[in-house]
Amino acid sequence: MTILVDMDDTIEQLLEAWVERCNSLYGRHASVLDVTDWNVAAAFPGLTREQVYGVIEEPGFWKGVLPKPGAAEALRSLAEKGHEIYIVTATEYKHLAEKMDEVLFRYFPFLKWEQVIVTRRKQMIRGDILIDDGPHNLLGGAYRKILFDAPHNRFFDAEGNGMIRVRNWQEAEQAVERIAAEEKRCGEEPFLVK
Repeated sequence: MTILVDMDDTIEQLLEAWVERCNSLYGRHASVLDVTDWNVAAAFPGLTREQVYGVIEEPGFWKGVLPKPGAAEALRSLAEKGHEIYIVTATEYKHLAEKMDEVLFRYFPFLKWEQVIVTRRKQMIRGDILIDDGPHNLLGGAYRKILFDAPHNRFFDAEGNGMIRVRNWQEAEQAVERIAAEEKRCGEEPFLVK
């Protein structure tokens, strides 16, 4: 199967590094749990959007972004089982090279540049499955949908929108394997009696 995988807050912990840096820089005490929607600045009252979003453009920021526990192992395992893995990210060009070098290729060295797709319109990409923390990336796509749980999507009705919600990479890998087994069963020739 072709498995499309988001990067930020799906295979790595962008939000943790972002909140930690804003707290450190501006003397705040916000938590990742305070980020309940896509506007990260809302978790930092009194700071401008430019102050909060400017943090991820600081040189060296991406060195502090760690992988999600189990992400590398799960993606490697899926690749070893014959699945094609593609990272699909909406990363801005300004920090694309640093992010790829300091996060993706550092922690996921088995992935290559040829497996990276940069776009904001993930619905335009063909694949069998998309694993993403952004419901807006899953809605309308012609792929099976796995929503990676995060504070900013907790109130989204994943099941009601045809998505499987997973809380960690063990669950994500199991969901992919269930989907693969379903697809295999559907593609098998019916048993014919002679």
